[in-house]
Amino acid sequence: MENGLSAPANLVRNTGMSTERLTQRAAALLTANANTLRDRHVTIGLDGFVDAIVSVVDKRDAFDKFTPFPTLAAFGQRIAAAAGKSTNAELVVTRVKLGGNGPIMANALAAFGTHVSYVGNLGYPALHPAFEEFAKCAAIHSIAEPGHTDALEFEDGKLMLGKITSLNDITWDNLLARVGRDKLFDLFAHADLIGLQNWTMIPFMSDIWQHVLDEFCPKLPAGRKRTFFFDLADPERRAPDDIRRAIQLISKFQKYFDTYLGLNEKESFEIGEVFGYRGAHEGEAAVKAVAQYIHAQINIAGVVVHPRAYAVAASAAGVAKAEGPFVGKPLISTGAGDHFNAGFCLGKLSGADNEAALQIGVGTSGYYVRTAKSPSVHDLAEFLRSL
Repeated sequence: MENGLSAPANLVRNTGMSTERLTQRAAALLTANANTLRDRHVTIGLDGFVDAIVSVVDKRDAFDKFTPFPTLAAFGQRIAAAAGKSTNAELVVTRVKLGGNGPIMANALAAFGTHVSYVGNLGYPALHPAFEEFAKCAAIHSIAEPGHTDALEFEDGKLMLGKITSLNDITWDNLLARVGRDKLFDLFAHADLIGLQNWTMIPFMSDIWQHVLDEFCPKLPAGRKRTFFFDLADPERRAPDDIRRAIQLISKFQKYFDTYLGLNEKESFEIGEVFGYRGAHEGEAAVKAVAQYIHAQINIAGVVVHPRAYAVAASAAGVAKAEGPFVGKPLISTGAGDHFNAGFCLGKLSGADNEAALQIGVGTSGYYVRTAKSPSVHDLAEFLRSL
């Protein structure tokens, strides 16, 4: 394991449980715990975006009819062919919605029926209209203006073009000034689940985590089980030293919380390489290996990795896995990972082991990409039963 080549065979857990049995177990768990979720308090932050979901025109057939680029690869070829020349691309906005890792995850948790508080940049001094519906189901504490993202969606992925200057206003001092120290502490102290997401785009997030560790965590009431879920959100453009500091800070939360780090497949290998992973980068065995490798470096409750077709969680017990209800042509893909995170955390709030929590996570994501809606617990349980 020290050379990062593979996870020890005796730590890779395969229960032999079929996907059918696991989906039924996860559905039964959700149904049994549905009425308890209204008593679960969730605090999520800290980003906020207004997302424009965009199709890129390949051929314009008429003023009201066009053929979009089917794949990111095809659009990339058009761009590459224009090098040294020029080209233009027509963008068609298909919908505008709330965005950001935190708001999408929080909105999904609110749809499950949990008591959600959200802290972040959703408009200041007035709430941005994109978040008005969200504000009906969550307590909002906004400290700055939102960022904006053009999400160019394709069958094989998406290209996120972000305008993020307003995220510079997410600082510890601003949180204390515009939320209040006592209120902010209460949001941590009374939460069963906390998630401070999108470290990559928030320049002062590591400093905020350090303040939480130093000023809030030692004062949290004892005797309560709490979960902390982190999503770095595509850290490729951050320096390795910054990434190492962030991961080391995350590991310190384990003293006070059951702490989980969520990554997509690409992110898992980026983080693994920062810590010395030199193993394979393709296939399920490699995903399991890098998840176990990262977990060995930071020793938190779990490292969760969600490729498009399945998900794994590495913990002290080994590596659990759940198959996802993969769909080749999703109705929407922006926010799929955040819905997975919400579903996994729903599993933890419901007392699920990693295997069942993963199944709830991939089920939540699968429902969302098919419908462009966040499921209720009843919707999700029925969806899982139908698989």
